Amino acid sequence: MAMSTVCWPYFDPEYETLSQRINPPRVVIDNKSLEDCTLIKVDSANKHGILLEVVQVLTDLDLTVSKAYISSDGSWFMDVFHVTDQLGKKVEDESMIEYIQQALGAKQPGPNSEVQTCLGRLVGMQSMSEHTVIELIGADRPGLLSEIFAVLTNHNCNIVAAEAWTHNTRAASVVYVTDHDTLGPINDNQKLTVMKEQLQNVLRGAEDCRGVKTNFSLGLTHKDRRLHQIMFADRDYEGFSDCSVDSKLNISIDNCVEKGYSVVNIRCLDRPKLLYDIVCTITDMQYVVSHGTIDSDGPFANQEYYIRHMDGCTLDTEGEKQRVIKCLEAAIKRRSPQGIRLELCTTDRVGLLSEITRVFRENGLSIANAGVTTQGEKAVNSFYVTNMSGGPVDMRIIEAVRNEIGKQILSVKDGAPKSKEPSYSLSTLKSALSLGTLLRFQWDRLSNVSLIK
Repeated sequence: MAMSTVCWPYFDPEYETLSQRINPPRVVIDNKSLEDCTLIKVDSANKHGILLEVVQVLTDLDLTVSKAYISSDGSWFMDVFHVTDQLGKKVEDESMIEYIQQALGAKQPGPNSEVQTCLGRLVGMQSMSEHTVIELIGADRPGLLSEIFAVLTNHNCNIVAAEAWTHNTRAASVVYVTDHDTLGPINDNQKLTVMKEQLQNVLRGAEDCRGVKTNFSLGLTHKDRRLHQIMFADRDYEGFSDCSVDSKLNISIDNCVEKGYSVVNIRCLDRPKLLYDIVCTITDMQYVVSHGTIDSDGPFANQEYYIRHMDGCTLDTEGEKQRVIKCLEAAIKRRSPQGIRLELCTTDRVGLLSEITRVFRENGLSIANAGVTTQGEKAVNSFYVTNMSGGPVDMRIIEAVRNEIGKQILSVKDGAPKSKEPSYSLSTLKSALSLGTLLRFQWDRLSNVSLIK
């Protein structure tokens, strides 16, 4: 008996993007309607994650969203954002407007694919093969980031960019590095193997019941989103009490039965990138935002989202609601400012971050969050620092650190008291520290050397 021929229908691989190509996104940037902000209106064919894509573009450009109205129910997506830069000014730079149009798909990319934000950062499209990306997670402890940077320095790696967060006893980092000799990604597999082993030894340098992870990859990854995904996969949200006891953070979820939605209400202290952190978490947990409103009320932000699971179901069980609440709480707290913000601006070189973070550690400073960028030959890095126990830092220690590193290149941006503190020498401050603290610093330093070797 002859076998019958089975024919399958042919699907053009570009079919999935057909609707977007037929109806490309429409992006209107309006500087006339309101006096104090720019209106950015986005209309597009709907797809999962499109809200995150839009918010990510605005966030990467250091723009602040004070109000937003979201509607993406059905096959169409329509959003309005009230936007300023972080200096409170409208978005009137033509190159910025052009970049937003291109990034959101309303225009074809032009020859100039970079733009400078109000904070002086360059944002643009980069080659997918320029860097080696290192992803790390393990138990947090004082001096951890210093030891990680020391390992990379010993392997002659140039740190192009990095982001590090600490939360709920865990520390995660995404680091872009290049080989200093080739100025490209690290292609030596033996070198990568040794680096991975040494980084894992550093991450294991503390009691850790969850284990450590170290991944290497080529390409371009969004640092903020990867950090959320890494810490979410590590379940850093576990062990939280009900966030309603926190007067500055309140999250509630109710079901709107007649409309078929679950309604998420969030009220917390406003900060840069808050909207991105929340939308990123909702999206990565496989929920769809059908409607939403965002409003900043003085120091507070009020956000409301009408969501469903991707299969159309609402959050029906109390357990699922509590899990979403805990995950959103973790997303908000992962990079909420802790301690004093220090900014370093100087000529970039191999070993710079290893030296700077070593000085922090030797003077009793613990890094809660860090952001590392390079602009040409310039390094522009920010650090949120606390004392070793996570508490406030004595400003005399900050002044001593600045004296050692250089006051012209290390400045205090946030968290410093208004009254001027007297300047102290490094030797005076070190003598003021307790003997036990100094012994602990020396032990950490010796442990670091043995771990790397």
